[in-house]
Amino acid sequence: MYLHIGEEAVVRTDEVLGIFDIENTTVSPATREFLAAAEQHGNVVTIGDDLPRSFVVCVDKNGTQTVYISQISCATLRKRARLMSNSPNLW
Repeated sequence: MYLHIGEEAVVRTDEVLGIFDIENTTVSPATREFLAAAEQHGNVVTIGDDLPRSFVVCVDKNGTQTVYISQISCATLRKRARLMSNSPNLW
């Protein structure tokens, strides 16, 4: 299944490791370091030009990690992911 994460971007639900609220999680130095390292390695994809509200961490079958910065709230993305998987315990 696929998860629409903003604009015209979709990711495979089985590749999603987590969906995070950008405002609440970036207060942590560890999260800021994680995002900075991902950006430095070229693994960050910004979806759209609006104010970022969440980020989605994905790992594909080859082990490549990608961080998607989305303007859609993490609550909305989690709800979409649960609907796609029919699993109430997802994330």
